Amino acid sequence: MSDVAEIKGHRRTYIGAMPGKIIQSLKKTKTENPLILMDEVDKMGRGWQGDPSSALLELLDPEQNSNFLDHYLDVPVDLSKVLFITTANVTDTIPEPLRDRMEMIDISGYVAEEKLAIAEKYLVPQAQNLSGVGAEKLVISADAMTILIKQYCRESGVRHLQKQIEKIHRKAAYKLVEGESSKITVSPENLPDFVGKALFTHDRLYDMMPPGVVMGLAWTSMGGSTLFIETTLKRPLDLETKESGSLEITGHLGDVMKESTQIAYTVSKSFLMEVDASNQFLHHGHIHLHVPEGATPKDGPSAGCTIVTALLSLAKGMPIRQNVAMTGEVSLTGKVLPVGGIKEKTIAAKRVGVNCIILPSENRKDYSDLPAFITDGLEVHFVEKYREVYDIVFPNNS
Repeated sequence: MSDVAEIKGHRRTYIGAMPGKIIQSLKKTKTENPLILMDEVDKMGRGWQGDPSSALLELLDPEQNSNFLDHYLDVPVDLSKVLFITTANVTDTIPEPLRDRMEMIDISGYVAEEKLAIAEKYLVPQAQNLSGVGAEKLVISADAMTILIKQYCRESGVRHLQKQIEKIHRKAAYKLVEGESSKITVSPENLPDFVGKALFTHDRLYDMMPPGVVMGLAWTSMGGSTLFIETTLKRPLDLETKESGSLEITGHLGDVMKESTQIAYTVSKSFLMEVDASNQFLHHGHIHLHVPEGATPKDGPSAGCTIVTALLSLAKGMPIRQNVAMTGEVSLTGKVLPVGGIKEKTIAAKRVGVNCIILPSENRKDYSDLPAFITDGLEVHFVEKYREVYDIVFPNNS
C-alpha cells in the first residue's frame, strides 16, 4: 500500500472518488466496533500519493481516532471503539512513531509437535478434499509426517508443509488413476519418491567434539539451529621468541559477531591468566577461528560464551563435556548477558541430542514459559558469570 487515499478516502471532486477502506469496513459490518485486521503492515510503501504511515498514525492513535476525518465524508467519525490488529514479519521497517502507538506481541514459530497436530487435523483433510483422494486410498504414517516436518519443512509456519502434503496427494492421485496401486501408504522409506531428497539431512557436525570445538545455539529464520565454533592453531607454538599471538576469523560473520569474537578473545586470555597463569597459549599462539557453514551469513552477539569456551578448550588441549550447548553474550568483564530466541534454541538443542544447555541467568523467565514437552530430559544451567560456564564444561578442572 502506497496511497494515503486507501485509508483516508478520495475527495469528492475526483472522478471515481470513494471512501477509505476503514469507512468501507464500517459500512460492510454495519457496526461501530468491528475488529479490523491489517496484514503485513511492515510492507508499506511511500509513493507520490503520500505516506500511508502518517495516515495510520492518526488512525491507530487512541488520542486522535475519536475524530477521524475521511476525505470523502468530510465529517469526523469516531473510531475509538474499533479494535485494530496489525501483523508484520519484521518490526525494523515500521516507522518508530507508528510502532510507539502499538502493543507488540511476539509470536514464535510452531514446534515439530504442533506442526504434526496441525497437519493431521487440518492440512491432510484439506488436501484430501482438494485432490479427491480420501483417507481410505492414501495413508501418511506418523513417522513419515515427522520426517517431512524435520527434514523438509523447517520454516516457522506451515505453508511449505501444506505444499508438500498437497504434492503427496497429487502424486498419489496420479498413481491411483494410472492403476499403479489401489491403496497407497506413505512411509519413511518411500517418502522421497513423493517429495524428493531431504533438504536437511544433518544437524550435528561432530558426534564427539575435539579440543577447540564447542556447540553454540543460534536463531535463524527457519527457527533454531546449532552453531559450531571451530578453533585451531595456524602454526607451531613458539614460546621462546615471545611473539604476540593473533586471531584470524572466517565464516561470513557480520560486524556485531566480529566484535563479539574480539571481546571473547580478550576475555579468554584474561580468564586463562586467572585459572592457569603458566599457560601462554593464547598470548603467543596464532589461532584461526571458523564458524561453519561458510556460505551462510551470521551475525549477533549471542555466541560470546561459546567462542570463549572454544578458545579455552584449544589452549588447554582438552575437549569440553560432551552433549553440551550454550548461548549468551559475554561482556569484557566476563558477565553473561541475555539473548533472544530461547524457545527456538532449546528446540534445536533437543533435536540434535543435547542433554545439557547453558543459558544466561536473565533468560530464566523465557525458559520457564516453555511447555513441558520441550524441556523434558534437559539439564539446564543459568549463569551470570563466565566462571560458572567454565565449571560446568570443564568439571574436572574447575
